[in-house]
Amino acid sequence: MSLTSWRRMEGVFSAVFVLCFLASAGVHGDSLTVLQAPEFVSFQKGDWPVSGEKIPDLVALTMGFSVQEDLSWPGLRAGPLFQRPRANVLVVVRGVDSLAFPQSVASYPLENPVPFTLDSVAEMVHSLFAEDTPVVLQLAPSEERLYMLGKANAVFEDLPVTLQQIRARLSQDGSVLASLPLNSLSRNAEADLLFLSEVQVLHDITALLQRHRHLAKDHSPDLYSLELSGLEELSRVYGQDSPQYRDATAILASVLQKFGEDVYGLYGNSAVVEVVTVKTFEAPLTRKSRSILETKQISNPGSPYNLAYKYNFHYAVVFNIVLWLMIALALAVIVIAYNLWNMDPGYDSIIYRMTNQKIRMD
Repeated sequence: MSLTSWRRMEGVFSAVFVLCFLASAGVHGDSLTVLQAPEFVSFQKGDWPVSGEKIPDLVALTMGFSVQEDLSWPGLRAGPLFQRPRANVLVVVRGVDSLAFPQSVASYPLENPVPFTLDSVAEMVHSLFAEDTPVVLQLAPSEERLYMLGKANAVFEDLPVTLQQIRARLSQDGSVLASLPLNSLSRNAEADLLFLSEVQVLHDITALLQRHRHLAKDHSPDLYSLELSGLEELSRVYGQDSPQYRDATAILASVLQKFGEDVYGLYGNSAVVEVVTVKTFEAPLTRKSRSILETKQISNPGSPYNLAYKYNFHYAVVFNIVLWLMIALALAVIVIAYNLWNMDPGYDSIIYRMTNQKIRMD
């Protein structure tokens, strides 16, 4: 074989390799997986990509809330008007693009993986169900790592917050260390301990819900937003080809599958459980820390800067209702007044008509 022919074949093989790599990268990208969903929340199976910045709107729509902008995404079909799930659980897993779940409702590719929060959905839950006891539990890899809102805080105050508390929890009876196949994972390494602590928190959340089942049976919807970064730390310390990373990925897939089934059963098969797997975010996520028992202040009438009230997207709806109702009432008053002014008492009024007949008979 000549040198020219060999270079041509080498170029062909290189092109085929690049195409195969691009195809595999498109298939194994960041994803949104729906583990559990009730029948009235219809997720359509298909290869429709969803943007990361639209995840909060998607969660709000699954819970029956309205959003500011229409979500033109065919993956979610409109459901019944008077049925909404009792809870929505969104788990964000950082450090992996996909997990091999044994069973799921649907899976969609995730594009534009920008950082997002469910703070807007949490505000809607508390503004609409302020008198009830909605559970709004958010776990994030920040300094506090765990913060909650609402009247159901007392139930989840026993959850470990700091790494020292979680380490003590792992050494107690009933921890996940006794039931998990650790294999290459160590109980003494900091990166392994961070991953195991997140698995322990998932186990403790379902355990607390089993002891306080009344929280899952009330009329207010609950919201869980959990962000796990243990795999990302394992990937940074050991590498993605390490046995620790492979074992942790397999453990997390099985743990999340069981976690979704337990939450789905505790809420009477009326909960939506989604898992977002992101290799890495395109921009760092910064969030202002808050106290665990902090209550949300809806307005700030005593602001020293003379700021206006926060805009509510329900304002346009209320304004249109009041405006057209006042216009309809004004038109009704004008029509009634015009007819009364031009009315002939002798012919249009039954009172004067009967009086005239009585006079004539007399």
